[in-house]
Amino acid sequence: MDDLQRVMRRHQYTAKISTAFLYSICVSIAMNFFWQPGNIYASGITGFAQLLSTLSGRIFSVSISIPVLLFLLNLPLFVLAWRQIGHRFTVFTFIAVVFSSVMMKLIPITQITFDPIICAIFGGVVNGFGTGLALKNGISTGGLDIIGLVIGKKTGKSIGTINISFNAFIVIAAGFIFGWPYAFYSALSIFVNGKVMDMVYTRQQKMQVMIVTDKPRKVIDHIQNRMRRGITIVHDAEGAYQHDEKTILFTVISRYEMHDLQVAMHDSDPKAFVSISDTVKILGHFYEPMI
Repeated sequence: MDDLQRVMRRHQYTAKISTAFLYSICVSIAMNFFWQPGNIYASGITGFAQLLSTLSGRIFSVSISIPVLLFLLNLPLFVLAWRQIGHRFTVFTFIAVVFSSVMMKLIPITQITFDPIICAIFGGVVNGFGTGLALKNGISTGGLDIIGLVIGKKTGKSIGTINISFNAFIVIAAGFIFGWPYAFYSALSIFVNGKVMDMVYTRQQKMQVMIVTDKPRKVIDHIQNRMRRGITIVHDAEGAYQHDEKTILFTVISRYEMHDLQVAMHDSDPKAFVSISDTVKILGHFYEPMI
């Protein structure tokens, strides 16, 4: 059993490192193919690194490399992640940031298009996909992802929304440096980045589930064997068509657990009526698995 656990853990670590490398390629393509050529600022610490690089070039006539600044700005956030989120999470975050810094240096800046709107949209899509994929696999890309996860665990707000709220300063800086049209292009890129990130990273999206069944015990056992979720039971419900006795079950899951719910319902009561809707806000305890 110990050997099996070690093999599974090794596979998990390999998958995380592969995901970190894939993210580094995504952010490097977004930066060097779209954002830098289009004078678009990214979100979060990456955008702040761009800002400092631009200002250093204008003030001191020596531009500090964006990859170097990206790594240096993340150093204090590694400490925050180590203390507030988890040690393994921090280690893989460190690996992702190192990969990103290296790949940004290796992949040359290439101007694919002169259209800043295309640069804004596609830069946001590529980076949002890479960031969401990294978060979905339990690693962070550093920067505001760490702050977003810490705040998100306490407030329940989505990662993308938190990212967008932190980036007003970046947009204003883009306006002063490149002109106000580029501030709007940067805002567009940040918005697209956040939305794509939320679409890919489904773990924080909550959904309310209502189940109408005549096999409540079996359904509850199958759901709780697959997911650590509380269930509220409403007895003595009645079907209006045949007037047979039913039980209504209520629970809240993450979108990430949708497949587990479908399997549990198929195995326990495939004829049950299941209604699933997005949950806007949750008050009270909702179990979040350790990262």
